[in-house]
Order: sequence, then structure tokens, then C-alpha cells
Amino acid sequence: MEQYIMKGGNPLVGEVTVSGAKNAALGILAASIMTDEDVLIENLPDVRDINVLLEAIEEIGASVKRLDRHTVQINAAKIHAVSVDDEYIRRIRASYYFIGALLGKYKSAQVPLPGGCNIGSRPIDQHLKGFRALGARVEVSGGAVVAHAIDLVGSHIYLDMVSVGATINIMMAATLAEGETIIENPAKEPHVVDVANFLNSMGANIKGAGTDVIRIRGVKHLHGTEYSIIPDQIEAGTFMCAAAITRGDVMVQNVIPKHLEAISAKLIEMGCEVTEFDEAVRVVGRPKHWHTDIKTLPYPGFPTDMQPQMTVTLALAEGTSVVTESIFENRFKYVDELSRMGGRVKVEGNTAIITGVKQLTGAQVNAPDLRAGAALVIAGLAAEGYTVVDEIGYIQRGYENFEKKLQGLGAMIEKVDSEKEAQKFKLKVG
Repeated sequence: MEQYIMKGGNPLVGEVTVSGAKNAALGILAASIMTDEDVLIENLPDVRDINVLLEAIEEIGASVKRLDRHTVQINAAKIHAVSVDDEYIRRIRASYYFIGALLGKYKSAQVPLPGGCNIGSRPIDQHLKGFRALGARVEVSGGAVVAHAIDLVGSHIYLDMVSVGATINIMMAATLAEGETIIENPAKEPHVVDVANFLNSMGANIKGAGTDVIRIRGVKHLHGTEYSIIPDQIEAGTFMCAAAITRGDVMVQNVIPKHLEAISAKLIEMGCEVTEFDEAVRVVGRPKHWHTDIKTLPYPGFPTDMQPQMTVTLALAEGTSVVTESIFENRFKYVDELSRMGGRVKVEGNTAIITGVKQLTGAQVNAPDLRAGAALVIAGLAAEGYTVVDEIGYIQRGYENFEKKLQGLGAMIEKVDSEKEAQKFKLKVG
């Protein structure tokens, strides 16, 4: 069983380059099957979720060529199935994007209900409402979403709650519908905008992505394209927190600073120095950090995917911080693990009250999900002694070369898969 083992106490110093955005790539890969022409996608992160989705795309008959580790060419001319294999879907949540893509192109889709991290209920009722508004017959049967339409016709759709998945899914289906679709109260996240830009590069007519109203004028067909995915704001934010919690000095390269403003603002409130450049952001931690309060909100608010990393960073800040999670109800499962390291966090409902401590100490902890796993790693890098993080498969779902990038910043961390390798690491670092 693979684990991360680390010895904490080293400030992280140097430069790190951020990979392409996993969440944007998942939507873009699904959308790539909506044309029969070649689609070339660059800056693809080499992480488990992406590789599983590519396998699923191949499974339904599309041609997938890995030109290099971060570039893929997809041709979906020979898709033979509008039903996606259960095995792939259970492993990742974003597989539901196949519904919008297949329904848009073939007017038919059968996709099992998705899996992914267990961070709380993520119903897909808004997705289904959108598909029905476009004229599809949709039912959930035998654990799968089954959708059919004779024709998709543009409609006025108001989302009852801001949902990234529903916004992207409806946008894909509406791209090949007749007439105009208006989506009100859509998600504004950078990866929603990236998927819209990708679809537009294939000949779609989408306006307003990133604003309060998205307008989509349906087109007859989409064509091939070449497209480069935006940098991953959550990976960037994780390294920013790693710099802060270890009192380090890290230049995070290949980022869009505008996407990081909510994270930068909170680190500055804590007393860190944050400097923005055109495509980089530098974070310098200070000997003393101060408490602050955070509430997760849809973009441009503070991202829920950065909540665990910021909470562990606040565990070493002076005073009492309050973190309110308003998106997912199960997002504090890592707090018990942080307590084993000496963190003082009390959870009441959807709120965590963090009393800062002077020092965390190494412990053996479990990654309960993707972002919490990354948070426990950066806590371990700031802790005294050795920390072992189990269940790192979650972390590998969304972070490319995580331990190698951290090693490049001076972290004493290694991926091991036996007690013998762990002992060897301890002897090496002393």
C-alpha cells in the first residue's frame, strides 16, 4: 500500500510549476467527443482522474492517442456506444459530463451515477432539470441516468443552486440544440469558462461564461480544434499554503493570479507576503501568522477545494480562526487526523473553530479524500518529526508528481510502499 512519509520542519523554498487544471480538463475531455474531427488537447495533467476518463472515452469507441505525457489527440468519429461502462464511472465523479456530451451529439445517453470523493451529497437534480428543459426524456433507472431526445430545443433555464457540474453539462447539451438557451445563476468558476472557450474553439456559440447569465445559440455541428488547458488554481493554492505553513518562500509558476485572489487575500490577512506577477505568484511565510475567518463560497468566493489546506495552515496561526463550509457537508473528516498531529480544531455543524498551536507533531494519518489528503501532507511538512499519510490514491487523483514537486522545494518526503522503504527513508534523512 503506497504511503507518503515525510520529516517536517524544513521551510519550502524555490520555484514550482503548476500543471493543467484537472477540473477543466475533465469537462474538456468529455466535450472533445462532440465532434467527428481530430481534437488536440495540451497542458493535460497526468493524474488518475484524467487517465480514467481517457480510458472511458476509448471504451465507447473513440481513438485516444497520447502524443506525450501532457498532450492527447482524440477522434470520436467511430463512437459505437452511447452507454458508458460502469467500471470507469464508479471511480470518478466527472463522468457525468458524458451525459451532456452524448445527449448533445447523439440525442441519447446512458451513464451510471458517478463516484469520486465522499465529501458529501452532490445531487445531480440540476443537471437533469436542464436536460429536461431542453426537451430530453430523462430517468434514473438501475443506478444509471438514461436520457433520450428526438430533438433538443433551446430553453430558458434557471439553476436553483450554483452548480459547476450542471452548468458545464447543460452548456454541452445546449451547444448542439436548436435555437437559444439561456442559463441563469450559472457557476462562474475558471474551469466553466475554460470549457466554454474550448467549445467555442470547436465552433460553438457561447457568450457570458463567467458572468451571471450564459447564452448559447445552438449550432448544427462542431469541428476539430487545438486547445491548451488553463493552470490548476487548486494545485497552485495548495503550494501557496505549503509555503505559508512551513514559513517558506515559494514562487508558484504557470498560474493565472486573478484565479487565486480569494486565497491570496486570506494569506495576506494572516501576515504572509504575497506578490503577483504576470504568470506567477510568490508567497513568503512569516515567523508569526495571525488568525482569520473563512467561508467557502462559489467563485469568486473562497473555493471549497482549498478549505482543508487553509484550515491546516490556520492550525499554526496565533488566535482563534473560524472556517465555515457552505458547499459540502462532509468536508471536515480530516479534522480528527489533524488532531492526532496536535491540531486544536472543534467542529460544530458546518463550522470549524481552530485554536492556533505553536507546533504540530508527526503522526500516522489517513487521507479521507483528495484535498484533505494534500492538506495533511502540508501539515506533515510543517510538523516536528515523521508523518506518514495513508490512502494516497486520493491525492494522486488530482495532483501530478506531488511528492517530486515538494522535493524540488526542499521537502523531505518520499512515496513508499513497504515498511522497509519507510525505514530506509528515516535512515537517509536522519
